[in-house]
Order: sequence, then C-alpha cells, then structure tokens
Amino acid sequence: MKSHFSLENKALYAAWRDRKLADYPTTIDALITKIKHAEQVSKQEITHILSTAARFNMAFYHLPEQQHTDKKIIHRLANQCGLKNINHNLCADADSLTSLQVSTHPGQHDYIPYTNKKLSWHTDGYYNSPQEQIHGMLLHCVQPAQTGGESLLMDHDIAYILLREADPAYIKALMHPEAFTIPANILNGEVIRPEQSGQVFAVTSDGHLHMRYSARQRNVQWRDDPVTRKAEQFLLDLWEQDSPYKLRYTLQAGEGVLCNNVLHCRTTFVDDEGGSKRLLYRGRYVDRMDRRAIYKKP
Repeated sequence: MKSHFSLENKALYAAWRDRKLADYPTTIDALITKIKHAEQVSKQEITHILSTAARFNMAFYHLPEQQHTDKKIIHRLANQCGLKNINHNLCADADSLTSLQVSTHPGQHDYIPYTNKKLSWHTDGYYNSPQEQIHGMLLHCVQPAQTGGESLLMDHDIAYILLREADPAYIKALMHPEAFTIPANILNGEVIRPEQSGQVFAVTSDGHLHMRYSARQRNVQWRDDPVTRKAEQFLLDLWEQDSPYKLRYTLQAGEGVLCNNVLHCRTTFVDDEGGSKRLLYRGRYVDRMDRRAIYKKP
C-alpha cells in the first residue's frame, strides 16, 4: 500500500507525520471562521473552513447571533462543506439533526448525551454498521450551560501518530477486523441494533484515516490479545494525561464545529435553574468534509 498509513512505508509516514505536527495549534484561534452573514456564507469563508479541516480534520465557526437558531442555516452550512448525507440515528429530530439537552423523554434519558454527565472520549457512531460509518460530524451550540459543558477534541490522525510512535504493533492490532466489538443494543427484549465488530483504525478507499472508538469500559469488548489490550490501555492513559494536542473549548451560542468525526468528549455541566437548558444540535454524516466541495450561493 503506497500510503503513509502503511507500516512498511516508514519514510512516507515520517514525512506525513512531520508535516502534520508542524506548527500544530494548541487553541482554536487558528481554527475558527467568523461568518458575517449566515444566510449568505461567502466562498472565502467556506474555503477557510474546508482548508482548516483538510489539515486538522476539524474547523470551528461563529454565526451572527440573530441567525444561530435556524436549523435550515445549519443544514446549508454542512452541505456547503461536503456533508450532505446525514445519518438519522435513534433519537434524532425529524430533520435528522439531534437536539442534545437534558431529557426525561422515554428512550433518551437512559443515554448519557441526554444527561448533564461527563461524556467519555469517543468518535460518533462507533456502533454503526460498516455501511453507516460516520465520517463527518457537526456540533452547533444554540444555548450553552450555565457552567461546564466544555468540549475536548483530538484529531484522530494525532492519536494514530502517538500510538505508532509508541509501538507500531499497536496500529497493526487496532486494524484487526475484530479489534473492537460493541454488543447488541436490546431494549425491552427487542434488538434495536445488532452486535458490531470491526477495526478501530481503517483507511478509506480515498486514502483517509477513519477511527471508531469509545473509552467506555462497560458494553465494549476488545479483542482478547495482549497487544490489543496494551493499545487500549495506551489510549485510556492518554485521556488522563496533559497533551498539547487536546483542544479544549466551551461552545457559545452561535458557535459550532465541523469535523471528520474526530475524537471528542464533554465535561459535566449545570443548567440555569428555571432558565434555558444547554442545547446543541448534532449532525452525523456518512460523508467527510470535502475541500473540493463546489461552492454554490444559497
């Protein structure tokens, strides 16, 4: 395989690694695009978002306050960045965006994203079938929490580099077709989602790295192999350590992140008693962000 992800091609990998790590940002300042008119996002603004994501697999944006609650604008922005095929998950809204907020609604309150609890490190849709893998994602903030709710993000390319630098055998283990298994989701005796096994790291047909991962200790089964277990522990240790490659940010109203399903987590939060609840819109896409997306005026 003529790819920097090939364990045999050390020179190509080293050149890619050095380019990736050169001047890597430690804050989102270099990753954010301020959009002047949300209903008419400019070609330059879309180009900046896409070029940022092409290098770091994620890009942040800020919309004008008076327009940031319009879901049509959110859908359009995602589409302009190449995210067109949205995945309708179990708890999504009718338009397939998911409203993430504290919920007591049956079918939602049992899932951690709909509580104010900490969300562990993961990529979205890690339990999906191979045909419905999530390659792109959007998180858009309508209303932040009173306190907390900070997002931490890490480019999965960086996780790959850290693992490979520690031991290339970790990469080989995590590319095994049965490295990582999610048991079936059974609710009231009904199979909502079947068991799903697969790779943690995979290389797409167009040469990009894809990662499916969850740091959850419950309901996650790793391949019973010594190297796989060491790789699992390496990642768990990574989440507990300081790292310049972990980007931390609390999204404010009108701000969001578009990404190629990078690793992310969320801290606990507290809503304003009697006030507005923290509300984020989440979109999951089977597409990646595409810097070749053809700009079209709204």
